[in-house]
Amino acid sequence: MFLPIFFIFSFLFSSTNAADFCVGDLNGPVGPAGYSCKKTATEDDFSFSSLLRTAGNTSNLVKAAITPAFSIQFPGVNGLGISIARLDLAVGGVIPMHTHPRASELILVMDGTLFAGFISSDNKVYSKSLNEGDIMIFPQGLLHFQINTGKTQSVAFVSFNSADPGVQILDFALFTNDLPTDIIEGTTFLDAAQIKKLKGVLGGTG
Repeated sequence: MFLPIFFIFSFLFSSTNAADFCVGDLNGPVGPAGYSCKKTATEDDFSFSSLLRTAGNTSNLVKAAITPAFSIQFPGVNGLGISIARLDLAVGGVIPMHTHPRASELILVMDGTLFAGFISSDNKVYSKSLNEGDIMIFPQGLLHFQINTGKTQSVAFVSFNSADPGVQILDFALFTNDLPTDIIEGTTFLDAAQIKKLKGVLGGTG
């Protein structure tokens, strides 16, 4: 009777914290499941101090900034299926049409007004004006966007059900690479002059 009880307690104590978390080792390999685990975790691995306090720089083409706390910035979320980011949008700022291939998204507006929406796989648009305290969800893999339609700076927080949601911005996917203009013209029905203009703005070639 003593030996079975001994082995049960030995298993319980030896496995304490073993599978509770996997703080990412950013110097180790990374795969579809995330980073490998650090050998030793500290309290600092489970906190991320700058996200709430620091506004992003919106002096750019889209007048918006994203401050992420994904696994590469916040290794404590590695393997936990959660992450968060801060959005700052100046007046007229936009988070362009994009997708997250590995996560659904929930947005919470903290300040200002946003017009946000997504497009379903049957091409139906779901959009709404969001004010302070409003939330909206964007299902995984679907194109979606946010625009500051108000008269003041907007701040929002977005959470994901992945430590590494991934992102593909539609305009950047088309116009920041060397995909030939005639191919884009044939697949998007845009004229060559417009394509070359957008490539020039976004840094693409071809």
